[in-house]
Parts: sequence; C-alpha cells; structure tokens
Amino acid sequence: MRVIDQIKNSDKTLFSFELLPPLKGHNIELIYKAIDPLIEFMPSFINVTYHQEEVIYKKHSSGLLEKKTIRKRPGTVAISAAIKYRYPAVEVVPHLICGGFSKEDTEYALIDFHYLGINNLLALRGDPPKGIRNFIPEPDGHPYASGLVKQITNMNKGKYLDEGLRNTTATDFCVGIAGYPEKHLESPNFAYDLKYLKEKIEAGAEYIITQMFFDNQSYFNFVKRCREAGITVPIIPGLKPVATIQDITILPQVFNIDIHEDLVKEIQKCKSNDEAFQVGIEWTINQSKELISFGIPVLHYFTVGISENIRQIASAVI
Repeated sequence: MRVIDQIKNSDKTLFSFELLPPLKGHNIELIYKAIDPLIEFMPSFINVTYHQEEVIYKKHSSGLLEKKTIRKRPGTVAISAAIKYRYPAVEVVPHLICGGFSKEDTEYALIDFHYLGINNLLALRGDPPKGIRNFIPEPDGHPYASGLVKQITNMNKGKYLDEGLRNTTATDFCVGIAGYPEKHLESPNFAYDLKYLKEKIEAGAEYIITQMFFDNQSYFNFVKRCREAGITVPIIPGLKPVATIQDITILPQVFNIDIHEDLVKEIQKCKSNDEAFQVGIEWTINQSKELISFGIPVLHYFTVGISENIRQIASAVI
C-alpha cells in the first residue's frame, strides 16, 4: 500500500524506521538482524538509504595522485527487493537521489522498482560526495529534488523520457521528500527553504519526512511555517536517539542540527556510552509521547544499523 494511503486510512500514529545498507563485503543478514527485533511493532514501512559514490585520491610511490570513485554500500534495488520478499506485510521505501544519476539512469531505476512492485520512494537531491563542497549533478542529471519528483510524477502519468514510446504503462509511485525543521544547511533562511520545499510538493510529492531534531518545538514551528506557506501534506517527524557521548558533538557537525541544552547536560553527566545510550532512549521516549499527543501521522526512527534502542522506545510508546 502507498504510504500516503496508509496515513489516510489510519486512525492512530503509525511506526516506521530507516536503515543503512550494509557496507560492501557484508551480507543481507545484517539488515535482517536490525529489522527482526522491530517487526513485533508492526512497522508500516521501512526506508532504505542510499549514498552517492565517494571520491578518494590514492597516492602512488611516484608522488602522483590517482582520483578514484568508490561505492561503500550496495544500491537500494536489490536490498529493497530482499526486504520486501522477507517481510511481505511491510512496505519498503528506497531512497532515490539525484547525485550520481542521469535522468536515464533514474528512469531505469524506476522501471526496476516498478517491476518489483515497490511503489513507495523517498526522492532526495543527496549530499555532495565527501570532500566536495558543492553539489554537482551528472550531465543530464537533476540538480534539484523537484526535478526528480517531477520525473517520477511523469512516469505515474505514463510519460517516459522517450516521447516516441507508445502504449506505455503508468507507474503508481508514492513520493516522499525531506524537510528540515532547523533549515537546510545551504538555505540562507527559512523562507528560502520553504520556497523550494513547496516546489517539490507542487511537483507531486505527497508527504514530508523531517531531518532529525532533539527539540520538539523545532518540529512544531516547522509545521506551523509549512501550513502558513500553503503546504498541507502530512509531515512525519524523523527521530534519532543519541547513542554515544560523542554524538552531542558529531551529530551537529554532520547534520547541521542543534541538540537541546537539557539533553546535552544529561549526556555530559554520563561516564560511559552505555549510560549515554539509556539517556538517549529516555529522551526519545519523551519526545515520541509528546509528538503523539500533537497528532503526528507517523513516528519515524533513524536506526543507523542499531535497533535495540528503537526496540525499547517502541515498547514504551507504540
């Protein structure tokens, strides 16, 4: 079932979570190990992330540098198919990004998902590869997620890149997009950020999943700004429990987010990562309960390959 239909047909807050594909050289059992403890909570859907290839420079004995691109994790088509096969009652939502894909590459990926019966996608521009400051699209690729959403929407209408095709089959993808309660790193202000968010909705996106946040007021303010801007689609909060003492310094750097002062104080009292892990669980339980009372459509958790903390949180709130 399409994610938007699950939301519309539910009279309670749904549960979902996001996974990282295993690193190259590992097998699918790592994915199953992360999913199995959470199946008892009947997740409505599972997101599968995708990351653009990274650029590295290998120094040779001659002193010359060789530029290489590497993919550390497999793509989402095969992993999404494996999850769909093992957990048929759960919808899979692979991430589809602009970075590293031409429009034709994107079309073939969409055809593969359509053949597999996977009809939910999260459309993202994606971050620049590590070590590169600015996002650079592929030749004939999408520079913005709005273009990616529009391409998917066109396929839902039976419009493919080859305009000469006849008797085409229309797809039925439900498209989600990302939103940033604390503003995207590259946006100069919230008004600018919402302008482009609205463009993605107008292109055909049907719901928003937010970047992680640790202060619910940031989410409440974001929803208010969206509604005032005329954005009416469901806005799903994305949550990630702090798992280590180092998270309070690493997460703000990586994701350009703030961590609530009270949470930072509690983590600073911790003498071990085990203590920090439990503080993160308790904080996210409280966040989740307040969000449920606000009437959110779905609680969406970023697992980052760890499911024990999400299992404890779900036990307390689902």
